[in-house]
Amino acid sequence: MIYVIDHNDSFTHNVVHQFSLFDKVHCDNYNQLNIKKLEEASVIVFSPGPGNPKNYPLTSKIYKQYKGKKKIIGICLGFQQILFCEGAKIIEQKKIYHGFQSNIKVISNQSLFTKGKIYKVGRYHSLKLKEPFKINNFEITMRCLESKVAMSFENNKDKIYGFQFHPESFLTINGNLLIKKILSA
Repeated sequence: MIYVIDHNDSFTHNVVHQFSLFDKVHCDNYNQLNIKKLEEASVIVFSPGPGNPKNYPLTSKIYKQYKGKKKIIGICLGFQQILFCEGAKIIEQKKIYHGFQSNIKVISNQSLFTKGKIYKVGRYHSLKLKEPFKINNFEITMRCLESKVAMSFENNKDKIYGFQFHPESFLTINGNLLIKKILSA
């Protein structure tokens, strides 16, 4: 089962629908978690949401509790939340990308995806990872071709993955393929 933690975002139910193509999904609000369902889940997904990762201390607690014990996937705010929990700085970017389609490129040989492959993705974010950054076992695996902003990371050792973009968005081409690949890792 996949447990989706909702950060009060209108995209969360699209995330739930996308993940339900691959397994049973249970979704709860970040401040009303069902611990029994969370324990049963093999995958935890941190949804998109408004604000900054520091606004979600309960999600940070869940991340720290289950890191290395369950597969964890972060989308947009969830991407930022995971990196924030690892000590990275999340900052405002000069250009806000809400409803933008961007080309991103796989830049890593260690990625689950083929190095050099370009994807069209939907972006809805005003924050980004401050770089340079170095966290053990975490690697930036995709970047925006235009802005060079980090768009995904992988930690294959602990099975932790993040997308700054929205794989569930209609602006993302082959979003289901991206999720399927991560879930099968």
